[in-house]
Amino acid sequence: MKTARFILRRLNMLNLRSLDSLIELAFEEDIGIGDITTDATVPPSQKGTGGLLAKSSGIVAGLPIAERVFEKLDPTLAFHSLVDDGDKVVAGTPIAEVQGSAKTILMGERTALNFLQRLSGIATLTAQFVQAVADYDAKIVDTRKTAAGWRSAQKYAVRVGGAQNHRFGLYDGVLIKDNHIVAAGGIRNAVERARQVVPHTAKIEVEVETVEQVDEALDAGADILLLDNMPPGIMARVVQEVGNRAITEASGGITLDSVKAVAAAGVNLISVGALTHSAMPMDISLNLTLIAK
Repeated sequence: MKTARFILRRLNMLNLRSLDSLIELAFEEDIGIGDITTDATVPPSQKGTGGLLAKSSGIVAGLPIAERVFEKLDPTLAFHSLVDDGDKVVAGTPIAEVQGSAKTILMGERTALNFLQRLSGIATLTAQFVQAVADYDAKIVDTRKTAAGWRSAQKYAVRVGGAQNHRFGLYDGVLIKDNHIVAAGGIRNAVERARQVVPHTAKIEVEVETVEQVDEALDAGADILLLDNMPPGIMARVVQEVGNRAITEASGGITLDSVKAVAAAGVNLISVGALTHSAMPMDISLNLTLIAK
């Protein structure tokens, strides 16, 4: 899937160092001073092939990162993807294989599977949300509710699943939330102060919970309204009122059961924290077969 590969290349250009440090941290946690079980039971000269198998259906994501895991652990290992990130597979589908030293394959197994399982789970859940709103104009986006150190990888998986990314961090977008409003002394104060310091090219988003706050944010010149925990009926009325004056984004406890009703309200964006914080990992295993000497 060329689109998924392009996204990964872009993210790696920006975050390759952070991904490498995350992999190294995983090695430190899992391998430490050495894999005493493998060292005791597997001859150093033994070669093998580790077959990565999808044991449940879903959208694959993270194969290039799994390849990077084995590459960093042992550059002599040969990794071959049998499907592409973004491909939908059924249970029983071989998705990749890694060949070389049986010892290092086993040492990297858990780390590689952790990335693959979790990222594939995110891509799979994301695809379900995207499919649920396919008949509407609303776009599914993620949030900053990611595991520390995993943000680039998790947001990549969201893109593989067919959704879009919200801001990556506090540094690349203005989102005035309830506590900012309290601290600034009101929506107008918060928007005006933000407008004074951010570039003219930057949009200002304001979280609103009531119709009154919607009016206040529009009057203050907000570019995007985050409709927080609004019932779909009220949301639909707000969307009609806003018209083309601002982008509308729905957020707050949105599930697969409720997302269609939210999309039907006419919002432009639907942000779903569950994509990254509640996705169930996809079941993937690695099975080793020996290569005769």
